[in-house]
Amino acid sequence: MQNETSLLQNKKRTGAFVSSYLILKQDDKVLLLLRQNTGYCDGQYGLVSGHVEEGESATVAMIREAQEEAGIGILPSQLKVCHIMHRKSGRLNIDIFFKCEDWQGSIINREPEKCAALEFFPRDQLPANTIDYISYVLKTKDFYSEQGWE
Repeated sequence: MQNETSLLQNKKRTGAFVSSYLILKQDDKVLLLLRQNTGYCDGQYGLVSGHVEEGESATVAMIREAQEEAGIGILPSQLKVCHIMHRKSGRLNIDIFFKCEDWQGSIINREPEKCAALEFFPRDQLPANTIDYISYVLKTKDFYSEQGWE
């Protein structure tokens, strides 16, 4: 019993980063942003996204990021989780992808220093320079995936 308790106490829990991603759909197209000056995947297309901050839920983080990056308002009821990814890069990540087909306001680039362009692309014609794991999520029908694990 002592050894079992000792083993449980010595287990290290993950310190995964949680991020929210927006799959904003218009007809059969999805909104992508061209990253620049961020130090992460610059020159590649990604989604409106961001880290979940201390004290906020993934849904609240997604609503905040949509406003900060694209200038649009989204209600919690307009977001539907469509994919979860457990991803290992230089760190551990839990990525939550939300689908949204309805929003308030007009899409504008609110962070031109970090985003060179905001454009809709057909899901079956994504730019070649789309971030790999983003491209995977936009093409899969699976609800859950893992990337970067041996």
